[in-house]
Amino acid sequence: MQGDKKSVIILGGGLAGLTAAKRLVDKGFSVKLLEKRSIYGGKVSSWKDDEGDWIESGTHCFFGAYDVLYDLMREINAYHAVLWKDHQLTYTLAKGNNFTFNTWNLPSPLHLMPAIVKNGYFSFGEMASFAKSLVPLALKKEKYPPTQDHLTFTQWARAHKFGDRLLDKMFRPMALALKFIPPEEISAKIILDVTEVFYRIPDASKMGFLKGSPQEYLIHPLQEYCRAKGTEFFDRTAAEELLFDGTEIQGVRLGSGEVLTADYYLSALPVHNLRKVVPDSLRRKEGFFSQIDNLDGVPVISAQIWYDRQITPIDNVLFSPDGVIPVYADLANTTPDYRMLRGKPHMNKSRFEFCVAPAKELMGLSKDEIISMVDQNIRDCYPEQARDAQILKSTLVKIPNSVYAPLPDMEQYRPTQKTPVSNLFLAGGFTQQLYYDSMGGAVMSANLATDELARASGTR
Repeated sequence: MQGDKKSVIILGGGLAGLTAAKRLVDKGFSVKLLEKRSIYGGKVSSWKDDEGDWIESGTHCFFGAYDVLYDLMREINAYHAVLWKDHQLTYTLAKGNNFTFNTWNLPSPLHLMPAIVKNGYFSFGEMASFAKSLVPLALKKEKYPPTQDHLTFTQWARAHKFGDRLLDKMFRPMALALKFIPPEEISAKIILDVTEVFYRIPDASKMGFLKGSPQEYLIHPLQEYCRAKGTEFFDRTAAEELLFDGTEIQGVRLGSGEVLTADYYLSALPVHNLRKVVPDSLRRKEGFFSQIDNLDGVPVISAQIWYDRQITPIDNVLFSPDGVIPVYADLANTTPDYRMLRGKPHMNKSRFEFCVAPAKELMGLSKDEIISMVDQNIRDCYPEQARDAQILKSTLVKIPNSVYAPLPDMEQYRPTQKTPVSNLFLAGGFTQQLYYDSMGGAVMSANLATDELARASGTR
């Protein structure tokens, strides 16, 4: 009977919150999920604009390393929508230059040999110097990156003397693509963690895209699965404050003033919103919660531009160290459902999605100013192909706070999914797990949080 089930209120309808809802209803809990927007998905959200075109909150690339995400997608019959691309990373440079890191279908680390010996841009000496710098990583594996959290990646790279050209052309776009902050700000641990995984697991750096929007092929199937199992969804419902009685959470006060209660509470809010709902009394009692105040979000800007011709035929993610588009893709190549514009076919023409970063200094600029910068970067990277190309449509999405900022010495402040409050649990990419603030991180954090909640409730 429904009344015999232990109840859970989940705050946040992003990928972490939806995954948590699925895991909990599968375990037999009664679940209510609160989302302040009308759109679910959080950082993976997408929606149709007034002209019927899909808009995404960011460039959603599916790394091969995200096993937990693909397990989830198989469970809801959504994995078929991931279209895997050739296992290579292409960098586009100003003046039309480019280079590609290819791989071989061989065991690690032999799969990376083509990237080292014939990338067509860096000299063998530069790559040999870089390979030498990774000796501690190869010897200590995952135990090494945590020892470098006190350094920025730029400080680490210069201490290991592998050259500014590698740092600027290879790692700058990587840092901005991963966490939207440059190598002179990001913790060395982040880049080294990712490098270690790419080095150790041959398919970890492989990329895929969905065949269409995340809403249609990930978020909606996940939501429908949960709804069919009894999850109650409350959109446009913002949590104002967790009510703490000195021992446990007694309820959630909504923006409307209404109070909802449950046996357990799971926050899947981004860290900047979590801070708003944690009461001062809980911060004062538990240093666990006051430490979260040290974590902050990174601003993110995403742009989409439809052109009147095909500028690149590359069906894959693209990186660029020159300008403000560190990672982008021509979705007209990667994503079949997106070959549309205003309800009509947009065939053999480009429709780009750009991560515009670092965004901190650009947030105050107008849409026209940012689109002009992005357009100029594309013309610099493709001077022949983009000559006389006309923009048919452009969109811009600004998010003041997105993923948490993984600056040096911030790792110590990332909380566990289990909190000192016996009926409160946390999910979200900022919590402690392998994949940081990413789709993989959202799913893994939800898996860990729901396991802890089930353990606390005595549920198998």
